[in-house]
Amino acid sequence: MPIDPYILLLLGTVGLAALFPARGTAADVASGASTAAVALLFFLYGARLSTREALDGLRHWRLHVTVLACTFLVFPLLGLAARGLVPVILTHPLYQGLLFLTLVPSTVQSSIAFTSMARGNVPAAICAGSFSSLIGIVATPLLAASLLGGSGGGFSADSLLKIVLQLLVPFLAGQLLRRWIGGFVTRHKQVLALVDRGSILLVVYTAFSAGMVQGIWHQVSPVRLGALAVVEAVVLALMLLLTWYGGKALGFGRADRIAIQFAGSKKSLAAGLPMASVLFGAQAALAVLPLMLFHQMQLIVCAVIAKRRAREAAAEEVTAPRPAATTRTVVGTGTRSG
Repeated sequence: MPIDPYILLLLGTVGLAALFPARGTAADVASGASTAAVALLFFLYGARLSTREALDGLRHWRLHVTVLACTFLVFPLLGLAARGLVPVILTHPLYQGLLFLTLVPSTVQSSIAFTSMARGNVPAAICAGSFSSLIGIVATPLLAASLLGGSGGGFSADSLLKIVLQLLVPFLAGQLLRRWIGGFVTRHKQVLALVDRGSILLVVYTAFSAGMVQGIWHQVSPVRLGALAVVEAVVLALMLLLTWYGGKALGFGRADRIAIQFAGSKKSLAAGLPMASVLFGAQAALAVLPLMLFHQMQLIVCAVIAKRRAREAAAEEVTAPRPAATTRTVVGTGTRSG
């Protein structure tokens, strides 16, 4: 069972915030640094996304529409259905985090990795994840403002303006400058990946520091967290089944169904954490708990499924009938070759 090392770093950051939360001036500095880190993250996202590859991927539009429908329609419907679990099973803050989780775009890296492992349509997974991330910059905040309303974190025109300035503007700037910096980003992607992850750790530290100062952890008990894990497991199972058998019902081939399953059942921790810090502000700590839990759960389950799909593909290759050898007459020599 794969345990994402980055999850351990995130948990360590949460523990650091619990022991040494930023207060007063330190909190102001951490908040400003977190805002800058979020802007940097989305600038790098924009610089990495190849517009040409995205446009080329539009040729497989049925698959991409299916993934987007799973990500931004079916997932939110499941999130809304979970409203009936409040307050018996989930507290209202945990439910808000769960609903926010269902609004986050799909992943790119893990969708590609698992699709490749399962011998699926990797180019389709690349485009599907990229489209989801791109559309999510606009769709996730709008859905959150619509479904969570004022109770989610004080959504207002000012909040949406912050989203545009902190997420959309840096992303568009990265796209515009990609012509000049795209090569640099590609050559130094390992270093920039560390910048990405470090920025997210800063966002997590800032959010959980604010939560500690406000005493929000008194609102969460181990029983409630266990109940949240069960609810998320059910949501993940439903999405995995729907994407696999729904893809079959829609007439997609095996390789495409694999891409749909892994791109359509995932949620991006990298995109969701900074979005939550902008959308929820001081309440971001509880909002990101469901997302962090779901992230690790989807990695474990999808790794098992990907290995199973790979074994199935290997078995089919072994049992598939080989084409019969053909013979042809070579004119003028009378000899035959097979």
